[in-house]
Amino acid sequence: MRVSLKDVAAHAGVSIKTVSNVVNNYQHVTPAMRERVQRSIDVLGYRPNLAARHLRKGRTGIIALALPELGNPYFAELAAAVIDAAAAHDYIVLLDHTGGRREQEILVSQGFRARVIDGLILSPIELETEDLRDRAENVPLVLLGERDYDLPYDHIAIDNVAAARCAVRHLLGLGRREIAFIGARRGRSEPAQLRVRGWREELAEAGLPADDGLVAATDGWGHADGAAAMNRILDSGRRPDAVFAYNDPMAIGAMRVLHERGLRVPEDIAVVGFDDVVEGRFGAVTLTSVSPDKEAIGRLAVESVLARLGGDEGPQPRRVRADHRLVERESTLGRSTLGRAATGGTGRG
Repeated sequence: MRVSLKDVAAHAGVSIKTVSNVVNNYQHVTPAMRERVQRSIDVLGYRPNLAARHLRKGRTGIIALALPELGNPYFAELAAAVIDAAAAHDYIVLLDHTGGRREQEILVSQGFRARVIDGLILSPIELETEDLRDRAENVPLVLLGERDYDLPYDHIAIDNVAAARCAVRHLLGLGRREIAFIGARRGRSEPAQLRVRGWREELAEAGLPADDGLVAATDGWGHADGAAAMNRILDSGRRPDAVFAYNDPMAIGAMRVLHERGLRVPEDIAVVGFDDVVEGRFGAVTLTSVSPDKEAIGRLAVESVLARLGGDEGPQPRRVRADHRLVERESTLGRSTLGRAATGGTGRG
């Protein structure tokens, strides 16, 4: 038998309106009254009808999240962060996979599912500014990633240039001087361009040349791409003493090649990745990586959608920078130097 607000009100000896105020977390309810009603809710096992609650507000209770690569561990972990953040507000998440294709990103951004969602969180790769400029759909849109569209949409990102500089600075501090970058994109990619820029800027500040012969461009960002890029650099006759990879899967692919060629990590070549995915913490050599605050990115994105729905935000779009830190592990410090479990590491901003 379903427990109703009326049942809770009768059990607590209060009005239905008071119970409703507690369930909807209204601020003006006193702590004593909130505790009294909550006790009755717990005793009776009351569960709010979330669908009905959203429908009363003219909403569906669904937020869409559109990502370019569901197979990429970073995006999988980011999706989990968004889902958790949405659940805290009684929302569910509809997941979309764009494949990083412009036509699919246009389709998603123009609201082909507008009737079933209250808001959209989109991480675009190929979308152009003109694709969004005439967007007619009024469903709130929040953009993730580093590309700035200079349009009135909230945008959540980390500072990729600063994050890349942090990674290179760490390698320079360990005495590495020939630092390769693998994962420069052959096509347009704002994150890749920004990370290469950070690599160049940090080397320049250290008085070192940014040698283009140590930059390996790729078509993709997976393990095989990292392995192929590492092979190309070594086959060219170059022997860097460090590698900074666009992301963790590429770094792991590169480390596999180094192992196959009899090169030790980090003794011969130190390796730094980006995204701090779980996989990098459990290899034979644990991976030093730039760690974006994925939980904060997910939470900020959901809060931005809900703020727009509630009319709490002004007309100006929010440009929010999420934090990042460098987590140092065996691929740069070595096992004996690190002196801790493979899943551990030290963090630096």
